[in-house]
Amino acid sequence: MAFDVIISGGRVLDGTGAPPYRADVALSGDRVAAVGRLDGGQAARVVQAAGRFVAPGFIDCHAHGEAAVFDPAVQLAALRQGVTTFVLGQDGLSFAPGSAATVAYATRYFTAVNGRLPHEGPLSVGELLDGYDRKVALNTAYLLPHGTIRYDVMGPSPSAAGPAEIAAMLSRVERGLGEGAVGLSSGLEYLPGRYASAGELAALCAPLGGLPYVTHMRAYGAKAAIGMDEVGEIARLSGAAVHVSHLHGPAGVLLPLVERALADDVDLTFDTYPYLRGSTILAMVVLPPSVPGAEVDRAIEMLASPGLDSWWASLEETWPRLTISHAPGSAWAEGLTIVEAAARAELPPAEFAKKLLIDTRLEAGCVTARPDEGPEGEESVRRVLRHPVHTGGSDGIYVGGHPHPRGWGAFARFLGRHVRELGDWTWQEAVVHLSSHPARRFGLDGRGLVRAGSAADLIVLDPAKVGDEATYAAPRAPASGVDDVFVSGVQVLAGGELTGAAPGRALRSR
Repeated sequence: MAFDVIISGGRVLDGTGAPPYRADVALSGDRVAAVGRLDGGQAARVVQAAGRFVAPGFIDCHAHGEAAVFDPAVQLAALRQGVTTFVLGQDGLSFAPGSAATVAYATRYFTAVNGRLPHEGPLSVGELLDGYDRKVALNTAYLLPHGTIRYDVMGPSPSAAGPAEIAAMLSRVERGLGEGAVGLSSGLEYLPGRYASAGELAALCAPLGGLPYVTHMRAYGAKAAIGMDEVGEIARLSGAAVHVSHLHGPAGVLLPLVERALADDVDLTFDTYPYLRGSTILAMVVLPPSVPGAEVDRAIEMLASPGLDSWWASLEETWPRLTISHAPGSAWAEGLTIVEAAARAELPPAEFAKKLLIDTRLEAGCVTARPDEGPEGEESVRRVLRHPVHTGGSDGIYVGGHPHPRGWGAFARFLGRHVRELGDWTWQEAVVHLSSHPARRFGLDGRGLVRAGSAADLIVLDPAKVGDEATYAAPRAPASGVDDVFVSGVQVLAGGELTGAAPGRALRSR
């Protein structure tokens, strides 16, 4: 028996939920060729895995790596956690499909989240996926972003979509699915997605055919019922499977809502990250509702005018909870809270925040400490991630001088803290939540399992060492404990370092 690679002597976590078992794993080409005792097997490369687990690569159900995935440091950040696939196109905003004007809008509005793709002009889903295929060390999958599609048809208009406009959006959804998108995403707190009705979104879900509608809901935390009610309505109107992005808030509020949806026969899953703080664009958190964030010049003109004093005064308790993650032209402020940066600038916090929005043309980003942070918040995180329809997502943002650490540590934190230290999952349950369950949800056939014939996306992890190293103070520290990773049968991480190989595939829907 001759193979390309044998991973020898490890304990296999095969993704089925079965306990780990001792086996060798052989790879031929981009597939797993055999799993078992291969004492007579020979291979060009043998990786010794004694004392370590061999598992299918993790699928990050919510990553903002559209532009960043080309950065070797970001690839290292993902692979050192065992992540071999990014699901992109999140929150209803990304680079395709759209005209040159649409691509420019999506790029500018979400620069602090998705970064800048070095592309000008119109872009289709197929062209975007081709740009990733075999160009990076990770696999990529892509969700059709509703906000981008709406902008392509209606611009920044807050108007309800009429039949002709829905038909135009629907044609873009159908084409994008035909080019390989693995679902449809929405961002109902962002622009222009927040203008959409449940009826509009349900109409666009019609062609999904079992692929998920993935949503950044209209409300989270203590107000999550607002968002979940709309999720249920869209599911009932369309029959679509639904997946809620980064479900956060008090477990006593969230879990009954999840159970109610499941009892109503909604095909529901959700993802979370194991942190209490969030991260987004500063404009979403502090921009007055009357200011049109989708129209930058008009927004800046309104911000520079008097008349919004009462709004800014209402945010007094918000300023200490916001840490600046991305401030182009004002890098000195990155890593400081709004209060700290304002003091250095000798301005009141509201005036500094307004100036930062104007100076960065609304491109500033922030890390947000939510009101539920604290011991009760961590207990909620633990209770929510234990739910059987949960999947893992980092919501990783790699832009800015002081990003949230979740892009560097979320999956390693799931393993080191929530499996090894706290026992929230067994090791085999962790692999189901982080690999096989996401693979099924997004239709990534052949991934998420370790068995003959499956895709050879494999990780070798040390259960005694795996853990996150990134912190809010030092957010870019790579995780530890995952030192050997294969993508499509090619070793992309060896001894904890990138090999330079770029076998990552752009995974298209079946």
